[in-house]
Amino acid sequence: MSNSNNEDTKLHVEADEKHLLLDHNYDGIHELNHPLPSWWNFIFWAAIVYAIGYFIYFQIMSGPTLREEFKKDYSKTMLLQDEYKKRNSMYKPELYAAVANDEGIKKGAEVFVNNCLPCHAEGGRGDIGPNLTDEFWIVAKSTPETIYNVVYNGSEANGMPPWGEVLSSEEIYLAVSYVSSIKNTHIKGGKAPQGEKIDE
Repeated sequence: MSNSNNEDTKLHVEADEKHLLLDHNYDGIHELNHPLPSWWNFIFWAAIVYAIGYFIYFQIMSGPTLREEFKKDYSKTMLLQDEYKKRNSMYKPELYAAVANDEGIKKGAEVFVNNCLPCHAEGGRGDIGPNLTDEFWIVAKSTPETIYNVVYNGSEANGMPPWGEVLSSEEIYLAVSYVSSIKNTHIKGGKAPQGEKIDE
């Protein structure tokens, strides 16, 4: 019985693993030292070297702070937005011509009702904003181009918000088409004239 137990617990090491056997044991337990793959060791030490360099650059030397990096990225974003606004704020006659028809005016009326009604009231007769059905204009000069510019960029001095960041380009042209269709219609109950009279 004793010999059988000794055979069962006898250490067995493969020939190609003998060089990995550590020279110690604990209660008959032996360990093999299987080294980590070389690629793993390389990544481990490379990460440590990178971390040291990163710390030195950002904490000791002149590396940018998170706030500085944010300001840099933010300024780039603002430049792109300004370019986008500048490009889209330019009036394009061909786009207006495509919606300056009965269907476009009808769709423009929907855009007007959904966005412009609180200030210009039903039919454009005026409330907080001016009456759009007479021949008097505060900022725009009655033409589709000047109306587009006011709708897109707004007029801070006159309380007109910029819609270029809210409405799509098509919606703005549709709204301009509608506003152009109601000028000089003199809707009943319209607000008193404001601005300069434009004779066409």
